[in-house]
Amino acid sequence: MNIIPSVNLHDFISGDPIKKQKFIDEIGKAYEEIGFVALKGHFLDDQLVDDLYSEVKKFFNLPVEIKQKYEIPDIGGQRGYVSFGKESAKGKKEGDLKEFWHFGQYVEANPKLEAEYPANVIVEELPEFNEVGKEAYRMLEKTAKYVLRALALHLNLEETYFDHYIHNGNSILRPIHYPPILEEPKEAVRAAAHGDINLITLLMGAQGRGLQVQNHKGEWIDAIADPDELMINVGDMLSRHTNNKLKSTIHRVINPPRELWGTSRYSIPFFMHPISEMKLDVLESCIDEENPKQYNDITAGEFLHERLVDLGLIKK
Repeated sequence: MNIIPSVNLHDFISGDPIKKQKFIDEIGKAYEEIGFVALKGHFLDDQLVDDLYSEVKKFFNLPVEIKQKYEIPDIGGQRGYVSFGKESAKGKKEGDLKEFWHFGQYVEANPKLEAEYPANVIVEELPEFNEVGKEAYRMLEKTAKYVLRALALHLNLEETYFDHYIHNGNSILRPIHYPPILEEPKEAVRAAAHGDINLITLLMGAQGRGLQVQNHKGEWIDAIADPDELMINVGDMLSRHTNNKLKSTIHRVINPPRELWGTSRYSIPFFMHPISEMKLDVLESCIDEENPKQYNDITAGEFLHERLVDLGLIKK
């Protein structure tokens, strides 16, 4: 497969059983074959998208010393600001050519999880940044819930199987700034080849070249969404839970051609995580003689910790 399929969430929530099943079949096939879809019909309206990009650009344009006061030590970069070059892909020593921010869960009526998750960091200079980020987080989380409901049905699970695990889940909204490239990068790229840790990732800002996906033949293909689409891919947690029936696909963000080095790139992924105690044990329905169980039992929290150590964001 050399193109990313496009699906429309309106089909799933239309109330028409034929359209609903069409969406389930299309997204299920895409995630079994390439691990990515472009999704129309999500819950982000154009004004919210415009406002979010505007606020994100304002934040990254702040002086470095102001941004750095929002870099919180000892939490593995899970909230607030992470400065340029801090994160690297698993197995790669060069830091990626990016800086980013993390909005985390706005916990509802659960003191235990409020204590477990780091608090969100409030940017004093930009009050709208905090409000717009929170609204975008909620709309992306809502979109993700319906995508996971479709996948539950595709996997012959009860439709709301994932709902309990993602309510108050450890999800992250990450506005990323890839600054202009000022000199020939030695080995670094904007984001080195990697798989995502989480259940699914919803990506804003995949317009234009840059994001590439590796297909099953090992070929890199461009993943370009229309302006009204989110790019949504399977993460390692969901791949593991389904015994690799749904594919977590390796992807990267390549450096632009030299004539575009002087430009910034922004992208805003939402990493849908479940609550930490969700068991990622392989689903019985995804095991048979041809597909024996490939993964040990583990919880989402244990798996996340392992991967943050791999990424160099927390120490063992």
